[in-house]
Amino acid sequence: MIGSIKKGLSKTLHVIKEVLPEKVEKIDKETLEEILIELDVPYELVEEIIYYLPPQDLVEEKDVKRVLKSYFIYDIKDAEKIEKPFVDLVIGVNGAGKTTTIAKLANNYKKEGKKVLLGASDTFRAAAIEQLTRWANRLNIPIVSTKQGHDPSAVAYDAISSSIAKGIDNVIIDTAGRLHNQTNLSNELKKIVRICDKAKRGAPNRKILILDGTQGSSAINQAVAFNEIVGVDAIIITKLDGTAKGGSLFAIAKELKLPIIYIGVGESENDLIPFDADEYIDTILSSIFISSHGES
Repeated sequence: MIGSIKKGLSKTLHVIKEVLPEKVEKIDKETLEEILIELDVPYELVEEIIYYLPPQDLVEEKDVKRVLKSYFIYDIKDAEKIEKPFVDLVIGVNGAGKTTTIAKLANNYKKEGKKVLLGASDTFRAAAIEQLTRWANRLNIPIVSTKQGHDPSAVAYDAISSSIAKGIDNVIIDTAGRLHNQTNLSNELKKIVRICDKAKRGAPNRKILILDGTQGSSAINQAVAFNEIVGVDAIIITKLDGTAKGGSLFAIAKELKLPIIYIGVGESENDLIPFDADEYIDTILSSIFISSHGES
């Protein structure tokens, strides 16, 4: 797992090396500030992190980790306690990697031995339906879809109903990804949520927001808007391997107080890995400190 996270944070770790060419046993706060800012941690949050460190100028790895870890304390839904099918509703703007992430998530479920079904409720773009259908065929997973322009809520209803009839474990429903400030998108998402609940009481069981990791901390505004519309339960960060803004996850976790459940670290269906805060923090700190984590 560390290897996968390290791959996903390769550009982030390269930035750390540019600021701090040699690892240290203790780091001065000024250098730590510089590193955090370069990793796209907002200045106000950097100041807060420094404030909660011990008062001396030189600080140890364990002190930094204690503060950084505090931003990732949240509750995660236990899918095992929910009657099947477990329904994921996936939301996010176009270009964030939503459709590909759905395929990766479906592949993860399939590898766990679960039966999966996809619902193509982004009916505003023919390309979205086609792309999701290609993935479904590639992964040999059933899909419920319709033509462009049809009612996306009806697709969601049919996907859940079909899953109940077929004994499916997990349903993943795609949604349109137009910009979050459009009223019609807001109304559409709310309607899909209502209709999901009619198909199965309590569905969707989890509303997952896809955020583009290359946008760094600026993705927070998107997240806040979607959360206000339908109430987000969890976050997946995509394209983390393509950015040096790996530190933005601290800002996202602090501002939204929502669990980051997966990170995307590549293009293949196997490149969606469970997010583990300890491993994420250790990978970053192993590029700063001489320690037992990673290579010295």
